[in-house]
Amino acid sequence: MDIYFEGRTVLVTGAARGIGRGIVEGFASRGAKVYATDILEAELAELKASSRVARGGEIAVRRLNVTDPDDVSTCIRDMEAESGGFDVLVHVAGGVRGQARKPVEQVTPHEWDDIYDVNVRGAFLVARAVVPGMKARRSGKIVMISSGAGLGISLTGIQAYASAKAGQLGLMQQLGYELGPFGINVNAIAPGFLRTSPDYERQWASYGPEGQKAMIESIPLRRLGEPQDIAHAVLFLASDYASWITGQVLPVSGGPN
Repeated sequence: MDIYFEGRTVLVTGAARGIGRGIVEGFASRGAKVYATDILEAELAELKASSRVARGGEIAVRRLNVTDPDDVSTCIRDMEAESGGFDVLVHVAGGVRGQARKPVEQVTPHEWDDIYDVNVRGAFLVARAVVPGMKARRSGKIVMISSGAGLGISLTGIQAYASAKAGQLGLMQQLGYELGPFGINVNAIAPGFLRTSPDYERQWASYGPEGQKAMIESIPLRRLGEPQDIAHAVLFLASDYASWITGQVLPVSGGPN
């Protein structure tokens, strides 16, 4: 199976590090022109400078705040004018926004909204912006990076994160139903725990050696995931091999646990 994206244009949000970076590199090494977007401009520049491209692939970087509707509309309009439109959208932007576990009665509305804004509102705003172009071409692939937290209990213990990731899956399923008649596939990946950001490194450290050992032993494949594990699943869902798959969530977590 040779999955490649020569002649296709891909938009990745939350692209500067971790899972997003792995996805950008996966597409660019298989011939796609990838617009890597994030609010972390220095890390975007490093990504562009150091990533390997192949088969005519290319990486362009743009600052994009997915929670700002004006920024989303303007930035995506400019990128579409430059590129001719997007064949694939991968929404990665999200996470716990620097928050930590606390009792629900201590959670502020601002803390709740901050997590919802990037994980759910961001997914909605970016999808809303790219869908008209995909509809016009009657073709497109949208992949949302959710979490195992969206399918059950979150290891973070953060109520808003578990709820937002479940909400993201609801959005994905509804869009899959709505956009299918236009030839647009909408799916999601639910990763297991990865050490891909400072927030998750702090979470990992909080377990201590015994807790870390117990987590790995609870995973049937006996290892933590890497960004490439998630990227490979995204590449499949964005490819022609997944043309009859929509409204689905694929757990990528090393096995049921």
